[in-house]
Amino acid sequence: MTTPAPRANLPTHHVENQPPARGDLDLWGNDLPLREAIAREGVQPDGLADFGATLGRSEMREAARDANRHSPELRLFDAGGRRLDEIHFHPTYHRFLQTGIEAGYCAIAWDGTAGGHTAHAAMVYLASQIEPSTCCPMTMSYAAYPALANDPELASIWQPKLTSRHYDPRVLPVTEKMGATLGMAMTEKQGGSDVRANATRAEKLDDHYRLTGHKWFCSAPMSDGFLTLAQSEAGLSCFLVPRWLEGERNAIRIQRLKDKLGNRANASAEIEYEGAMAYLLGEEGRGIATIIEMIHHTRLDTAIAPAGLMRAAIGEAHHWATHRAAFQRRLIDQPLMRAVLADLALDWEGALVLGLRVARAFDGTTPEDRAFARIGVALAKYLSNKRCPVVTYEAMEVLGGSGYVEDSVMPMLYREAPLNGIWEGSGNVICLDILRTLAREPLAGEVLQAELTAATGTDPRYDAALQAHRQRWPALPPEAEARWFAEQLALLLSASLLIRHAPASIADAFVATRLAGEAGRTTGAMAGADVSSILARIAG
Repeated sequence: MTTPAPRANLPTHHVENQPPARGDLDLWGNDLPLREAIAREGVQPDGLADFGATLGRSEMREAARDANRHSPELRLFDAGGRRLDEIHFHPTYHRFLQTGIEAGYCAIAWDGTAGGHTAHAAMVYLASQIEPSTCCPMTMSYAAYPALANDPELASIWQPKLTSRHYDPRVLPVTEKMGATLGMAMTEKQGGSDVRANATRAEKLDDHYRLTGHKWFCSAPMSDGFLTLAQSEAGLSCFLVPRWLEGERNAIRIQRLKDKLGNRANASAEIEYEGAMAYLLGEEGRGIATIIEMIHHTRLDTAIAPAGLMRAAIGEAHHWATHRAAFQRRLIDQPLMRAVLADLALDWEGALVLGLRVARAFDGTTPEDRAFARIGVALAKYLSNKRCPVVTYEAMEVLGGSGYVEDSVMPMLYREAPLNGIWEGSGNVICLDILRTLAREPLAGEVLQAELTAATGTDPRYDAALQAHRQRWPALPPEAEARWFAEQLALLLSASLLIRHAPASIADAFVATRLAGEAGRTTGAMAGADVSSILARIAG
């Protein structure tokens, strides 16, 4: 049955000069840069094509609105006053978890699929365009898989559940579930990013431990278990804390849900361990070394997600400009609007090509691949997340007042834009990690320089910018210059990839505006770019 169109002939006026509803979107078929990158990396696109088509349907976009408008509800007690410590979600939250997990969001990187991390990153990119909040529990489940290898017994129980492609939200011990998710609970009030200041205590009892302490942030608190850091006799150690035990609930008390700026559909909580049962993961006293593998993989997702948010925002702005007229001309035909949209598209293309190149390094097995993954993911996370709020705001401005109200998807995208820059290491932490990696791992610097050198000889402006960077910093910079240094490295790396893989119009404009100084400091303050070629890629 065809759904009747909304009424345009109203008693007081006729609705006109308003863009039509976008209808079903093909997130894969309409994204030429994504399809090019996936083909270049040799990943089979079938699952990605299906995932993109499913997510882009009108009903899924409406479900995303419901998931964000109906926030999770904390249910501490049942009707009789017995302690529950559970969270109730709108049904659409579960729908997105089921869609992502069944498509392989958590599994594809670990099930032997060729290019699995790249395919996973592409799924993060696609999911972030529609409902980014629900990426959090799936991302952590994906990232927890390698950390579990520190204990073969725990891995034998949990790894198959994380990769089962079954979404099972039932309140049951992990051994009785068809599939499971894992979260993380590390941050404490007094330390924040400085987890060595954590005060949660771990007391050994037979073959397990009991944890007592407070966690300021627990992501996805309805997960089936959590990786967490606590102080044992040997120092800061990593533990797996199951949420459900045989016949009882573990002693994990939810204090409150965080009232966040964005990421509304996903719950984040403040919790306390009141003698919660836990299992040591890795060696006592080496908690950071154990959990760092999880953090490394969550950073891949925080590096590619902003590209998805940018893509969604630019798509909305382009649709509006194509169907909206002002001063007797369509917005898309007006030179200044075209310059703004083209400039935004350059940020998106740079973030996408960089994020997927880093994902390919995660798929690699050589020391060079691992070294590039470590330095590349930090550079991508830093730059793409610094650009994401700017891009989403400028796209919102294209829509004018309509972009500022909740009938539009733009407020959700704008609220989401800062998150990945904060999660798993804010800007300063990431920049210091970049310096630390380059100082401690010479191979990381070598593979990075090889990537930068690979694009030389094509564009003199790029060559000059690379030479200037090397002259400015012949060695690592002082700490106060770490942001400048990281930004320039990330821009050079993005430009190198675009020169080698993107159409000349994209690479030329990116180098001119980002490296050669042929632009102002606000979006659209540029000239001389092949705007028509750049804009053609937005429509796929």
